[in-house]
Amino acid sequence: MRHDVEALDISDVTGNWVNAKILAGEIEARIKALADLAGTPLFFGRLDYLHAPGGDLAEGAAGESFYIGRRHVHDAVGDPMVIDWRAPVSQPFYRASRAEPMDVRLRRRFGYTGGELTAYEDEHLSDAAEADTSSKLLQAEIERPRVGPMRDIVATIQPEQDEIVRADVSGSVCVQGAPGTGKTAVGLHRVAYLLYAHRERLARTGTLVIGPNASFLQYIEQVLPALGELHVKQATVDDLVAHVPIRGTDSAQAARIKGDARMAQVLRRAVRSGIRMPKEPVVVVRGSRRWRVPAYELEEIVREMADRDIRYGAAREALPQRIAHAVLVRMEQAGEAPDDRVQDAVARNAAVKAAVKECWPPVDPAKLVLRLLSEPEFMTSCAQGLLSPEEQREILWAKPARGLASAKWSAADAVLVDEAQDLVQRTGSLGHVVLDEAQDLSPMQYRAVGRRCSTGSATILGDLAQGTTPWATATWAEALSHLGKPEARIEELTRGFRVPREVIAYASRLLPSIAPDLAPATSVRESPGALFVRPVAAEELDEAVVAACRESLGNEGSIGLIAADPRVPELAAALTAAGLAHLAPGEETSADARLTLVPASLAKGLEYDYVVLDEPAAIVAAEPDARTGLRRLYVALTRAVSGLTVLHSAPLPAELAG
Repeated sequence: MRHDVEALDISDVTGNWVNAKILAGEIEARIKALADLAGTPLFFGRLDYLHAPGGDLAEGAAGESFYIGRRHVHDAVGDPMVIDWRAPVSQPFYRASRAEPMDVRLRRRFGYTGGELTAYEDEHLSDAAEADTSSKLLQAEIERPRVGPMRDIVATIQPEQDEIVRADVSGSVCVQGAPGTGKTAVGLHRVAYLLYAHRERLARTGTLVIGPNASFLQYIEQVLPALGELHVKQATVDDLVAHVPIRGTDSAQAARIKGDARMAQVLRRAVRSGIRMPKEPVVVVRGSRRWRVPAYELEEIVREMADRDIRYGAAREALPQRIAHAVLVRMEQAGEAPDDRVQDAVARNAAVKAAVKECWPPVDPAKLVLRLLSEPEFMTSCAQGLLSPEEQREILWAKPARGLASAKWSAADAVLVDEAQDLVQRTGSLGHVVLDEAQDLSPMQYRAVGRRCSTGSATILGDLAQGTTPWATATWAEALSHLGKPEARIEELTRGFRVPREVIAYASRLLPSIAPDLAPATSVRESPGALFVRPVAAEELDEAVVAACRESLGNEGSIGLIAADPRVPELAAALTAAGLAHLAPGEETSADARLTLVPASLAKGLEYDYVVLDEPAAIVAAEPDARTGLRRLYVALTRAVSGLTVLHSAPLPAELAG
């Protein structure tokens, strides 16, 4: 298929060089999409239907067989050889069961090693006499060690995951997923499915995947290209609101207040604070005539615009036309017959422009937020009745900046600028947005994301138990309200496939303290000996950690050493001294470099075959409060896919020792 595209001759099929460039770009993108992936088979399953889909259902009618794969594959004459996993005819591969066979006689799974077919396994779904057993190939694929970035899960999608993946594009879905339930993979595969089912629509409106940090985005960046989807953008929330350079930081309390939804109303007042009622009439001179609009009529126009729920900038653009219309009414009353060109000319008249500038001055969002955070009087006038005096003082800059260039903006300030930007001019909306690790967002950050999908849909992914910011989400209903998607369907994934049962049970000891309303996750994976908790003397801790890493490297797969952020430099030095090369989060693991040193603050969303966890008490202590610290620890404990070794010299947190 790729060779056919490469062999296309387009020299005589376009009318001009512009069309030729566009067509050449489309062909180049198609060639990239058809690239071979080393070690990745073209198909992983087969479905034998009792009757041909859409055909005769009478007894004795001929059935039909289909191979299911990551991509559609056709032969030299265009006949399909492999059906895309997203096609409707492929759905029973994931949903069919003995209780509901969906007209499937046989489901076959293929096993591969390095791209070579090594095994197959059959389920006769319509044969009541066959015993219902779990798939060993499916289990082996789920448990296969991972080296490198996250990969697709199209061969192992479970029925409850498939239901979310294939949900309609018109509705938003919120997925509460415990560690190891595959929520991130579900969100990415949902994007791939929607692009398959609604390609033209989403090609026009765009899609976006939002992750918590750059390391996470590097980890997942190969999933969609492996499925042939090359044009999905990825970003962090900070990337979306990068209107000002981030050079400062906030206290936890200041960041919490700046992230509070009340700030949206404070900013709305600030944006509109410059609106003034006119005191003088507008006099427009055209030729020998003077047309006068009295101040009271101008005030009616301005008040009407101020009362309408439209963007400040849009109202400012409409105001000259409204004043010009009042002038044209007077012209018509005097017997003239002005047209649209006359109205446009009046709207551009110097007197009209001066009146608009006086009544409805332009607003620069960054300068507005700078003034709000620098001037106590302006803050008080805008926040009266919304923020207490103590809260206002908390978010005011101790040393006001002289201007935009010298301002030490924080990440929370950038979100405020984004809100102000939207109050002035509407933010463009995409067709679909995937928001991962959503539980850590503030209400104002939710609003920033919601603006990017105000006319589209969203897939929200997260785990309330893993909220590790002081403003972490309390309930999904609250989060969806701030996002502007209160009608979104909430789905819960509690069946884990990656984290061993022993490990998830150990981490779940923290749930009563960090998320008492959540049901503990279960795991389908039995992995005896997956958990080791070892106390060591304080002076021997670094040496014990290095030894545990060396021992873990004796296993197949990736290794993650997770530690409290302040401990990372010391452990990095210990690993180097011991001759153990290590990577930073986001750097791609390989067969020769499998150990990653991970600060606990960056562990979210990542996973490793084996994890060495350094000093749980230090991870808890590094956070501003105990609940946040225990949630950070919960995240760190649930990154292991095959084995977890916990080393501690200080006593374990009481919640974990139970």
